[in-house]
Amino acid sequence: MAGSQPLWTPSRERVEHHPMTRFMAEAAARTNRDMPDFETLHRWSIDEPEGFWRLLWDFTGVVGEPGERVLVDGDKMPGARFFPDARLNYAENLLRHSGEGEAICFHGENKVERRLSWDELHALVSPLQQLMEAQGVKTGDRVAAMMPNMPETIAVMLAASSIGAIFSSCSPDFGVQGVLDRFGQIEPVIFVAPDGYWYNGKRNDVGEKVTAIAAQLPTVRKVLIVDYLGGASDLAETIENAEPFEAALVEYAAKPVRFERLPFAQPLYILFSSGTTGIPKCIVHGAGGILLQHLKEHQLHGGVQAGDRFFQFTTCGWMMWNWLVTGLATGATLILYDGSPFYPDEKAMFDLAENEKATYFGTSAKFIDAVRKAGLRPIETHDLSALRTLSSTGSPLSPEGFDFVYDGIKKDLHLASVSGGTDLCACFVLGVPTEPVWSGEIQGPGLGMAVDVWDDEGQPIRSQKGELVCTKPFPSMPVMFWGDAGGRKYHDAYFDRFPNVWCHGDFAEITEHRGLIIHGRSDATLNPGGVRIGTAEIYNVVEQMPEVLEALCIGQNWDNDVRVVLFVRLAEGVTLDAELEQRIKAKIRTGATPRHVPARVVEVSDIPRTKSGKIVELAVRQVVHGDPVRNKEALANPEALDLFKDRTELAG
Repeated sequence: MAGSQPLWTPSRERVEHHPMTRFMAEAAARTNRDMPDFETLHRWSIDEPEGFWRLLWDFTGVVGEPGERVLVDGDKMPGARFFPDARLNYAENLLRHSGEGEAICFHGENKVERRLSWDELHALVSPLQQLMEAQGVKTGDRVAAMMPNMPETIAVMLAASSIGAIFSSCSPDFGVQGVLDRFGQIEPVIFVAPDGYWYNGKRNDVGEKVTAIAAQLPTVRKVLIVDYLGGASDLAETIENAEPFEAALVEYAAKPVRFERLPFAQPLYILFSSGTTGIPKCIVHGAGGILLQHLKEHQLHGGVQAGDRFFQFTTCGWMMWNWLVTGLATGATLILYDGSPFYPDEKAMFDLAENEKATYFGTSAKFIDAVRKAGLRPIETHDLSALRTLSSTGSPLSPEGFDFVYDGIKKDLHLASVSGGTDLCACFVLGVPTEPVWSGEIQGPGLGMAVDVWDDEGQPIRSQKGELVCTKPFPSMPVMFWGDAGGRKYHDAYFDRFPNVWCHGDFAEITEHRGLIIHGRSDATLNPGGVRIGTAEIYNVVEQMPEVLEALCIGQNWDNDVRVVLFVRLAEGVTLDAELEQRIKAKIRTGATPRHVPARVVEVSDIPRTKSGKIVELAVRQVVHGDPVRNKEALANPEALDLFKDRTELAG
């Protein structure tokens, strides 16, 4: 898949001054051994986890007491405990900085622009902490926010975590039932919501939705309404125990924020699975594990440093929001954006990156592909001289996407394709800034992550497709699933396939460069004739055709076997005729293999996706087979599922 030459190789100067290199030198000094390259450093990090994670604590300057022990029961998954004697507070680490320097820069789609200094962020968190304490919020209580990606959301999270309360969020485009499926399980005591939000140039009033949700969360003591559209006061009057956000804080003067230092595994966040196979799982993540993992990924793998300008496009319903906000702990300025990434046009995010001098730009593979298909060339139209790292996540980035980044966005750039997920709120595989970038390949595993690819018999394989696994514990393994007495659901989610080994559910391959390729989700792989095929392999080929905007592939049960069915959303003015269908099949045959060629190609006007932008192959497969889809509230466009029902093209 990759060419004979890398797309990018870091300069000697970049490598010498990178935090990864400084960390490598400290590891060598501490262990009194040679650490000549990333491969050696990674091997040490998984062979001697106690030494690695303790060095990471010291190197990143974690605020707190680490205690004597680093890892207990390190041979157990689940069951391993990192820093069992430590005491820390996540918010204290994020708010360790002060002064007039910029902590947060917020841009809304409606052209609003706000900037908060570190002192102003402290002054916003302090009254919120006092309000929560006045409401009796204590360690372990839940604080829930259905919010846009704006400074108030971060402040609420910091106030909650300063006390030791557990924070959970979703975006305001969720429907009533979708929010209740999540927050109804965790019984929050504080609920924060806006009066509305902007998307694609449209005002979206959520007053009726917020009223309906609040009425069905009986444990909530206080509802705070953030004014975004100018209707917070009127909305608050219609909801019991509700106040406008700003009015509720007036009586509390800002003072130093108090931080409750708690155990390393103290629950910090509850995140939710986004699939369509039932009510969302409530995944509980611990404060210390999240902090350490994100500091490692930001500083060592991403090169983020104090004073950098850190942008990640995300909503509050995606784990990348939680990942982004930890950037405060490094002293980076967070660039927040709320709205459509394509409003008012496809240049919007590059305009933002240029104007704010972003040093790190995180986005999705779908965004990069959309920019490429729109014919944009930011390399010619935008000044991205400040930008050092561009990361891609959400779905596999195609080789053509890799190539476009260097041809159409910026030549001297660390392209860091990353993959992990909500389950660990972090990355298994991601960028390695001291190594070359090869087309189509994620550079390598995260430090401290014993990532491998196994066959069905649990044997390691190379240059073949198999299951992505992690064979040793890591700090951001979930603390538990909320409401999972006995831990059975937690165990079955990750450890049922291979005992004592985390099986992530990705279909992956380790390359000759020690990089990785993600071929799609394991549960969505196709099995025609008993041969496993990753759906991403088909998308990488067919979505290069200008006629095809995007595609979705499933395996349909047929004649005691499985046949490949490809659904395509076509460019405006294009229709699927026999000639185009044959060209699609020929493209797949030559670009992949004959086994990848679909038995049926079907045109659809829309493709269903989760609110974080991932297409939902399993839900479509359920619809095609007439099975129920239980959690449509997880979808951004559930109405699109109707396009796949009772298709005559699939009846014969």
